[in-house]
Amino acid sequence: MSERYDCTDPEQRAEGIPAAGAAVRRGEIVVLPTDTVYGIGCDAFDANAVASVLAAKGRGRDMPPPVLIPTARTAQGLATQVPDYAQRLMERFWPGPLTLVLKAQTSLHWDLGETNGTVALRVPDNELALELLGDIGPMAVTSANTTGDPAARTVDEAVAMLGESVEVYLDGGPAGEGQPSTIVD
Repeated sequence: MSERYDCTDPEQRAEGIPAAGAAVRRGEIVVLPTDTVYGIGCDAFDANAVASVLAAKGRGRDMPPPVLIPTARTAQGLATQVPDYAQRLMERFWPGPLTLVLKAQTSLHWDLGETNGTVALRVPDNELALELLGDIGPMAVTSANTTGDPAARTVDEAVAMLGESVEVYLDGGPAGEGQPSTIVD
C-alpha cells in the first residue's frame, strides 16, 4: 500500500523525506513535487527501478527519463564534458526549469533506456525535491502521469493516474505552472 505524506506539514515532511529516501534505496518508486509538475522517480542507477517508472507511465525505453540532480556540480560527474554554453546556462537557469542533454560518462553503470550515450540533467527549483536529491543523489524522474495524459500538478492527480505503482507520495501542494522544463540538446 502506498504511503502519502503532506509535506506542507513540518511533522509529516520530517517523516516523508526519509521514507521516500528509504523507498528509493530499496529500488521502489516515489512521486515528488518539482518546480514544474509532479514527478515520478527512482534511483537513476537502479535499472529495475527505472523500468518500473517507465512501466507505471506506460512508456517504452525509447523515451528515457531525465535525471534530477541536487546541484550543478553533480553534472560534472555524470557528463563526460560540460561545454561552455551548457555551463553558462547552468549558472543562469539552475535551479530551474531547464534540462540539458549532455554526453553521459561511459563509466557509469546505469540503464535509463535508449539514450544514445546522452543524459538529460536538471536541477529543480523546489526545496522538497532538492532535499530528497541531496539525501539520495541523482534520480531518474519524469512527469507523474500516464502516457498521453496531462502531467500531474497535484499529488491527487498523480495518485489518480499512478495508484499503487508508487511506494511513497510526497505532497508539497500544487506544483509550479504545469509547464514542462525547456530542453536544450
